[in-house]
Amino acid sequence: MQGTVIKSTGSWYNVRLEDGQVLECRTVGKLRLNDLPLTNPIAVGDEVSLEMEPESGNGLIKGVLPRRNYVVRQSPRRKHDLHLLASNIDQALLVTTIAHPRLKQGFIDRFLLMVEPYEIPTIIVFNKADLYGDADFEVFAYLEDLYQGLGYTVILASAKTGDGVEELKLSLKDKVTMLSGQSGVGKSSLLNQIQSNLQLRVGDISDYSGKGQHTTTFAEMHPLDIGGQIIDTPGIKTLSFIHLEPNQIAHNFREIFALSTQCRFGGDCLHRNEPKCAVKAALEREEISPLRYENYLHILQETEDLNYWERRKNM
Repeated sequence: MQGTVIKSTGSWYNVRLEDGQVLECRTVGKLRLNDLPLTNPIAVGDEVSLEMEPESGNGLIKGVLPRRNYVVRQSPRRKHDLHLLASNIDQALLVTTIAHPRLKQGFIDRFLLMVEPYEIPTIIVFNKADLYGDADFEVFAYLEDLYQGLGYTVILASAKTGDGVEELKLSLKDKVTMLSGQSGVGKSSLLNQIQSNLQLRVGDISDYSGKGQHTTTFAEMHPLDIGGQIIDTPGIKTLSFIHLEPNQIAHNFREIFALSTQCRFGGDCLHRNEPKCAVKAALEREEISPLRYENYLHILQETEDLNYWERRKNM
């Protein structure tokens, strides 16, 4: 039999069979992804082959069918391993906000770096617009211009008032979408607006830390009445990239990659202190965002430091 994984709780998976039946399943043996060290061998969105366990009535997952794409991140608990977030998706949806909790713009660039290697289109939703003041709207206008200029879809929304929800629905219609974002940005509230019968639990913002509380604890795929599926994933606190090489980071910032062919060292240029660097020249001409460039440098240095200590540990 074959089916689609629609929910993952760690050791058990809910699989929707071709006839619509949902079966609780576990895995048999070790499943790997291109020899990468994974904390989870199967992701929501995977197409799997399975057989029935006669004694229990549950399913045994025997294998994963070829994926057309997948999204992987560094494991938050085991920094030398990777964690599969979702697979076989048409697009990613990042929910963020400028207010309550305050915007961490660097996280947007980290998220885009996570999905860009797999050429997955991304929608960036700035939620909680009902809480924005004049200064917040100025920040939004700047970021909207920046990310739309790079080819990303940007939507201003409010789960509380419903503003932007219809525009978002049109973007989700008939697509398989991975929904993600940091805790507290209103992912669950927004998803409840899109599909009201889900009634997902909504968390509060901590008065002490100003940060969101986790409400989604596992990944789950939900069908949408408008057509399509949305994969709700747990809130992400941080993103690191020990699995990427420095030039992979450079190649997955769109504007940096586009200019790299004009650099003296081409694709080997890391755009820091190299001579005749087209990226540095564009930065001086204010043709690329200094904010994005600073985020790029920070991620690059962080990744090099992590890889250095990993090599030292293995010496």
